[in-house]
Amino acid sequence: MSQDTEHDHDSQANRPNDERVNASTTPPVPKDNHTLEKSSPSKDIEVDKEADDTTDSHTNETSDSGADEPIKATEDLENDDLPEEISDEDKETIKKVASDDNLSQAKSYASILVEQVIHAKETFERSLGSLFTSAFTAGLEIGISFFMILSAFALLNDVIPSRYAMVLSSLLYPIGFIIVVIGQSLLFTEQTSLLSLPVLNKIEPLHKLLRLWGIVIAGNIVGGCLFSALMVGLGLHMHLFTDHAIDVYAEHILGFEWWVIFGSAVLAGWMMGVAAWLVTSARDTLSRIVLVTLITGSIGFLGLHHSIVGNIEVFSALLYGNTVSLWRYLVFLVVVFVGNTVGGVVFVAVLKNRTFLFEVEKVKEQAAEARAKMDRRRF
Repeated sequence: MSQDTEHDHDSQANRPNDERVNASTTPPVPKDNHTLEKSSPSKDIEVDKEADDTTDSHTNETSDSGADEPIKATEDLENDDLPEEISDEDKETIKKVASDDNLSQAKSYASILVEQVIHAKETFERSLGSLFTSAFTAGLEIGISFFMILSAFALLNDVIPSRYAMVLSSLLYPIGFIIVVIGQSLLFTEQTSLLSLPVLNKIEPLHKLLRLWGIVIAGNIVGGCLFSALMVGLGLHMHLFTDHAIDVYAEHILGFEWWVIFGSAVLAGWMMGVAAWLVTSARDTLSRIVLVTLITGSIGFLGLHHSIVGNIEVFSALLYGNTVSLWRYLVFLVVVFVGNTVGGVVFVAVLKNRTFLFEVEKVKEQAAEARAKMDRRRF
């Protein structure tokens, strides 16, 4: 082999990897009538294509992993995703009406409801300890709303009339709800209509729903009372507000006839059920935050009675105030919990579910008519 050829081999060996690959894709030119060993361009191109494919797949995986996805992609529904109690024919119909593969448009009505039923079914299957812990966490987190509202009210009450101070401070009402909803803790008023859907569709028995409600309510109340005992007491020692401000805000909640509180609680439960529906319809986190802010902000602005926040407000006055008795506290809890439940179940779950069932029946009728036409054509 000539010296020139040996020099070429040495220079190739000393080059960086990327330069050697580029050089190998160019067919060598014979020198001094010596035949040189040729590398395979097609093989190198295949390596480059595999590297590109690997890079593309890695990029796609990275972009997909960061995307917001719904609780359950209804366009990927399989029979196993739906409860066994539903017939195969109904499963096919539900998958048809709930198909939601157009991400550029709002979710379909059926898609939202099917996602909620699937999510509720998963909640029914959770352990009791997991349910209580999640509900207890929600009770603590929702107390942040009251802590912020009370601090703002005490500050504004010194400079503007009390009525306006209360309205302005209520704009902080959504903070705790955003934490709960985005953090996916179990809040009773948000879960009221959601958890009743499997029962309305005869997938789960009523006694399991009542037990589940009891666990969620107990966790929310215990968490809220603990927040009142610790954080509200801390706020008093930090001089963020006074016991007088706590009493004023409690009377703002309690100063009505029981039937007025009940009607207000029904409306609040209705709005919270609507909030759960809208949160499921949203495709990204920012939209969910905006929707929760609008709905819960309206509840706070109107002064409607929410059982979990109201529990913290009234229990704080029971501990640190001078106007609330234990009897008033207990009566308030019963009335507002019943009102929230009626609002969430009747005005959201029942009506929304009936609309969905009508849509399913319509699709089944259309499918039956199509089959009948096909049969007539055969004969």
